[in-house]
Amino acid sequence: MSDQDDDSNVGLRVVAIIVIAVVAAVVGFAVSLAGKPAADATVVEVVEVIEAPEPVGEALARIYFAVGSAEPGADLADAVVRAQAALSAMPDAIVLLSGFHDPSGDAAQNAELAKARALAVRDALVAAGVAEAGIKLRKPEITAADGPPEEARRVELRVQ
Repeated sequence: MSDQDDDSNVGLRVVAIIVIAVVAAVVGFAVSLAGKPAADATVVEVVEVIEAPEPVGEALARIYFAVGSAEPGADLADAVVRAQAALSAMPDAIVLLSGFHDPSGDAAQNAELAKARALAVRDALVAAGVAEAGIKLRKPEITAADGPPEEARRVELRVQ
């Protein structure tokens, strides 16, 4: 054999090693994906939490919740009726929901609970026939630590 044949064999071996490495990388990537659960086909609810509009005036209703719960109390039914009455008088108005929590404990967990409470009120309004597009959620707000404890477990409802 000549030196040229040896150079060709070395070149082919290098190309073969590169091809094997690429195939191994692709197979390894495919195997790593196979171990992960497939994307769930369920729809994930995206909730718009806004900073504006600012609340105007006094709240039309306050809905109170038990400690650690996002299940609304008996005052929700009255709040829904009051919101429907206000919306019939002002059809172009929006419903603004503000969830509150206190500064104690884990801030992120408290904010999520305040958001879940506002969503529970929103769901009740929608179930009563209020257009979902007309309901806006504000970012969860912190109450003063020196107020009554139930004030930290409320959702304020405004029609503006």
